[in-house]
Amino acid sequence: MLDSLHIENIAVIEKTDVEFSQGFTVLTGETGAGKSIIIDSINAVLGERTSKELIRTGCDNASVTAVFSYVPKKVLEILDGYGIKTENNAIIITKKLSETKSSCKINGQNAPAFVLKEIAPYLIDIHGQHDSQMLLNPDMHYVYIDLLAKNSDILEDYRQAFSKMLKTRKSVKKHEQEKEETERRKEILGYQINELESFDIKIGEIDELKQKREEFLNAKKIADSLSLANRYLSGDNDEAQGAADLFSAAADEILKTAEFSKDLSETADKADSLRYEIEDIKQTIEDYLENFQVDENEFELIESRLDSYISFKSKYGETEQQMLDFLQNAKSELAGLEILGENAIIEQELLPKQIEEVKEKGRILTESRKKAAKFFAANTCEQLKYLDMPDVKIDVSIEKCPYSSLGADKVEFLISTNPGEPLKPLSKIASGGEMSRIMLSIKNVLSNADIVPTLIFDEIDTGISGSAAAKVAYKLKAVSSGKQVICVTHLAQIAAKADTHLKIEKLISGGRAFTNVRTLDFEGKKRELARIIGSAVTPASLAAAEEMLNN
Repeated sequence: MLDSLHIENIAVIEKTDVEFSQGFTVLTGETGAGKSIIIDSINAVLGERTSKELIRTGCDNASVTAVFSYVPKKVLEILDGYGIKTENNAIIITKKLSETKSSCKINGQNAPAFVLKEIAPYLIDIHGQHDSQMLLNPDMHYVYIDLLAKNSDILEDYRQAFSKMLKTRKSVKKHEQEKEETERRKEILGYQINELESFDIKIGEIDELKQKREEFLNAKKIADSLSLANRYLSGDNDEAQGAADLFSAAADEILKTAEFSKDLSETADKADSLRYEIEDIKQTIEDYLENFQVDENEFELIESRLDSYISFKSKYGETEQQMLDFLQNAKSELAGLEILGENAIIEQELLPKQIEEVKEKGRILTESRKKAAKFFAANTCEQLKYLDMPDVKIDVSIEKCPYSSLGADKVEFLISTNPGEPLKPLSKIASGGEMSRIMLSIKNVLSNADIVPTLIFDEIDTGISGSAAAKVAYKLKAVSSGKQVICVTHLAQIAAKADTHLKIEKLISGGRAFTNVRTLDFEGKKRELARIIGSAVTPASLAAAEEMLNN
């Protein structure tokens, strides 16, 4: 409910505090005293667009602060979603205006205008001659019917079924869209897994293969060098003598000289010994070459496997471990795709069952709404007949619409106010007097179900008088038993029913107008009612006012 307003520099209001209470509160005052400014100030903190003309003349800025208590849970959920903290189910909204910009804070935290617009319908429902935030919005009509029908459990049951169906349908559609890509991916994974498994990767094998290849290459180099050395030593078959034979012949000649010169005997001995050493070298080389073998097939296998590893590096990883990790990941991914495929089949089989479940629960919800709609229409008509609208007809249109989280029903209030006129959407009704009574009647029917804690009726007495005015007063009082009702009125019949009476007065001081708001006691109420009844306060009007208050 709205606890209080603090207003500064708004139009004719320099500074004032307005305290509101539970039950039925009326605001009265002379025309131009500033009653509409109070409503404008409330609209400002509810996020309505405000003109800089609202700022008091001569002032640079203005502000309105509203304190709300016992706010609906929905408001707390919305604010929590925007990171705005609340305590004790209460919020404080401050709207500041200047010539160039406006700003808003909720509980001291900056809040954009759209947040105010989002929570406003759940805080206050203002009905003037041209507006009502929720009841004139067809998109909200299902809310009232569901509240009347006590459909919270049925609606939640339906929503859970609808959510499950939506999730399954989305998943099935996704599988269908990705089916071709999934099959292609499975084929690629299968090829990669087969290639890696067939290759039989072993940790450390690359280094081992490189070492073996190096050994093969070194062995061939040794054999080539030894073959050439043997050729030099042994000669080229019979065509030329080798170094061994030539040296042997040279040694023979040196030995011959030793017979004639003692000085050469040592050299001859060395040459003779060296001849045998060269022969041993020659024989060793020949023995090595005779036993030397290179398995060319094994060498080709080593080269081939190393080439495969080089190819795998560009596809699966630099090391054997990375390649094995790639293989494991590919297996896991393929297994996951196989499971997804199995789940897709299960979901395809499950979807029709879930659709039928949604339809059945939607049917139950629709039937409950239709039953509540009949109750709503009948009782609203009775309320309006009491308020001197005997020819009114009320109906609730419930048409089939595509399934959503709200059900499969398009709900809209229809009304005909005159005989012979067709039923039309409630939002099309334009008569101020009729609209006031229609709104009051609907509010009365919904008083125990309406989630909005505060109702404001701005000049609900437009177009009514006499017995209709007395009946409107009675209904306002009845609605206030379960809601906070605030009413701006010019009718004594309505003001007399108020639990709290606030008088809006315009005072002149220093050549400027100021608006003051004060709560009236019994005597103050009596004098104000007397003023409203007649153009002047007289003993007769005071007596009539006192009688109205006592009654």
